[in-house]
Amino acid sequence: MMFIAEPFGLSVKAKEPFKCRSRFLRLANERSGRIIRKKHYLFVIASNREYNSSEAPQVPKVLPSQKTSKPSWLKAVAPESVHSRFRELKETVTELGLHTVCEEAQCPNIGECWNGGTATVMLLGDTCTRGCRFCAVKTDSKPPPLDPLEPFKVAQALANWNLDYVVLTSVDRDDLQDGGADHFARTVELIKLVKPKMLVECLVGDFNGNLESVERLATCGMEVFAHNLETVARLQKYVRDRRANYQQSLAILKAAKDLNPTLVTKSSIMLGLGETVMEVRQTMLDLRNVGVEALTLGQYLRPTPQHLSVVEYITPESFEQWKEIGREMGFLYVASGPLVRSSYKAGEYYMKNIVESQRRLGSH
Repeated sequence: MMFIAEPFGLSVKAKEPFKCRSRFLRLANERSGRIIRKKHYLFVIASNREYNSSEAPQVPKVLPSQKTSKPSWLKAVAPESVHSRFRELKETVTELGLHTVCEEAQCPNIGECWNGGTATVMLLGDTCTRGCRFCAVKTDSKPPPLDPLEPFKVAQALANWNLDYVVLTSVDRDDLQDGGADHFARTVELIKLVKPKMLVECLVGDFNGNLESVERLATCGMEVFAHNLETVARLQKYVRDRRANYQQSLAILKAAKDLNPTLVTKSSIMLGLGETVMEVRQTMLDLRNVGVEALTLGQYLRPTPQHLSVVEYITPESFEQWKEIGREMGFLYVASGPLVRSSYKAGEYYMKNIVESQRRLGSH
């Protein structure tokens, strides 16, 4: 059994756990093994393998599909029943010609969220100009033009839904000068006009680093500004579109917080793509260093055979430990689990309290 000691990035190998005066010591194995907590120490025990400092880090690839069953913890509840809230929301979305990321991205939680009265509405159409290798949303370099009535349709739908928290997201639109920021912001402003007390979370792209677009959104009245880092720095080029990158995403999150300090900033990381424990920890620290307060961590699941294969299935116990580590780092909200996605239970009680606290702070 091998233990890895990592006090602030310094990796030391040890055959047995040892004592250290530093209260910040972290023991972590190179992969996601079992984690044991004792006082100020984290013991991550290697799972059936020894840590090898010369071992090449893994990268995700598109491999032929294998007929192997997923772990039992990845089974989701069937979404639809005749009298379910799911059917009601689906009918409204279809009637108004709207799109939801829940459907377009094949989210496994669609039944749980929709039956709970929560849906993530996708703006700017259903076609993305980027081709990230994990995402099921359809892509095209020349998507259809924007629907100028979409902001009104979304506000109309939300006025009729019994919600007090909504998540808006969008495809990337590199074909538009502002990346669709003004269209997005007008949607938020109309929602606030018809339902002033509704809390709005916006999960946005990076706008190619355009800070004017970030400012337009950060000051439009939303409460939560979310932008996903998706994966660790080393794996960015394998997982995301070439136009996205780690530092640009961090800069977007920092700019939003600097422009509007009352915003809650949020990001998300997928696990199971070949990242190491130390890389995940560093990614979380990088997010905290730019002021991100809310974090979600979930298992990457391959949407089609044309997308990246899963490198590893992370256990629920490991996800629970990442939740604890995130809280220790200072995140105000952490949702971590195999089926957790960016907008998973975004409107749950604790997240609402954080948003309301920031709102009150801004009024003083």
